[in-house]
Formats: sequence, C-alpha cells, structure tokens
Amino acid sequence: MAYDHRIITVDDSSTMRRIIKNTLIKIGFSNILEAGNGIEALEVLAQNNVDLIITDWNMPEMDGLTFVKTLRAKDQYKEIPILMVTTEAAKEDILTALKSGVNNYVVKPFTPDILQEKVFKLLGL
Repeated sequence: MAYDHRIITVDDSSTMRRIIKNTLIKIGFSNILEAGNGIEALEVLAQNNVDLIITDWNMPEMDGLTFVKTLRAKDQYKEIPILMVTTEAAKEDILTALKSGVNNYVVKPFTPDILQEKVFKLLGL
C-alpha cells in the first residue's frame, strides 16, 4: 500500500536518517524530507507542508527539545504530530519530551514494526 503523507526526519546522523527513511519507504511512504538538526528542519518546514515530524533529541546547533518547543510556539506547526526517536530512555526524559510537545516516543534501537506502529498511530492509519 502506498501513502501520500509527507514526513520529515530530523537527525544529525545521516545513517539514522537513512534507516528511518528506508523503513518508511518499505512501509509505503515515498514523500520523505530530511534535515540534520532543528535549524535545518525549520528551514525545510518553511517551504514544505508535512504530515508528521520524526526527530532525534541530541543534535548540534538546535537539539530536538528546543526544536519541538519552537514548533509548538508557532500556530502553523501546533497540530503536526511529532515522534521523537532517541537514545534517551529514562522515564524522566520521556516525560520531559511529552511535556515539550512530542506526541509519541521511540527509544533507539527500534524495530521497523515499532516505527510503523507509532507512525500509523500518529497519522491515524
């Protein structure tokens, strides 16, 4: 099945972006944008509408939490679902991310099935 949703994956690791992108392609998504940190992602989002944001927490220049807080402070981005994919696995970290505006959370390493489950849930599929 093919899906026409546009998704942006934000991670400073090109390898992790490729893993996420390839997983999304296998699921059926083909419209995938990429950014290496929060600042780059804001530039991409200024020129593209997206249906879902998948972001890392630990990134240079603008980390994932600052990126999420920046998005949630702007009316045009308040309703876009955000999935955080990170190595930060402590319960306090998850609560911090959720309070910052993240809609769901995946701890690395993850399986393709877990990513698919979270993406489908956030997109209402």
